[in-house]
Amino acid sequence: MNELDDILASLDLEPTGEGRYRAGNVPVAHGVVFGGQLMGQAIVAAARSQPGKLVKTLHIVFARSGSTAEPVDIEVDTIATGRSVGSCTVSFSQAGRLFTRGTVLLSADEADFVTYREPATSALTPPSGRRPPGWQIEIAGGVDINDPDAVGPAELDVWTRFDGAPDDPVISQALLSYATDGFLIATAMRPHKGVGQAQSHHTVSTAVLGHTITFHEPFSAGEWMFLAHRSPYAGRGRTYGRADVYRIDGTLVASFTQDNLIRSRPGDARGVL
Repeated sequence: MNELDDILASLDLEPTGEGRYRAGNVPVAHGVVFGGQLMGQAIVAAARSQPGKLVKTLHIVFARSGSTAEPVDIEVDTIATGRSVGSCTVSFSQAGRLFTRGTVLLSADEADFVTYREPATSALTPPSGRRPPGWQIEIAGGVDINDPDAVGPAELDVWTRFDGAPDDPVISQALLSYATDGFLIATAMRPHKGVGQAQSHHTVSTAVLGHTITFHEPFSAGEWMFLAHRSPYAGRGRTYGRADVYRIDGTLVASFTQDNLIRSRPGDARGVL
């Protein structure tokens, strides 16, 4: 299977009881469950709990790591459900051990009362050329986030799409949330010479601690989306970043923020921040 097939398989939640599910994991080399996977699964589970609504905002805290060697158990606890707005928590555990929990706000579609959408800062030209189907990523400007000597501002623009994804609004939200997890640490690293994404889990310890994503407008994950990342703060062993997501017509469709851990690993006396 290609990576998109693996992601979609992880979003195929198996019911195990009222508000309870079990799901597999996307394979990753280091054996730790990817946070983007858990966000996608939280969106699917929450949407199932309140039909007629879509996720508006997901806030998730990665308190502990999970292992890809065993499936995850997912539990949805409804807090409130109304005609237009609902909320719930989604908890993840393995072998009875809770390791991640998210809070989800759901919303039914309503007509505009006031409306304003901040446009993209420049015209958006998606990548060209043929690519194999699946999850496609292109970093704008040819920035190499793995090169520790490639110094630049704490900004990173990324194009992404899931070519071949089903035309389903819940799956589109889940896939976009998957894509949002991976670039804000690299964004915060860019101003620091000698620090790059390739060092993560080797000489530099990094981890996503918390992630919040809010959806604004409909979109299809199978079409190109532009992710504009910015990191205004790094210090005290932490980084903070935020980003906006646009369709190619410049429509703002989602925004997200992230709190991260970043520090030198034992044996790297130089330090990071």
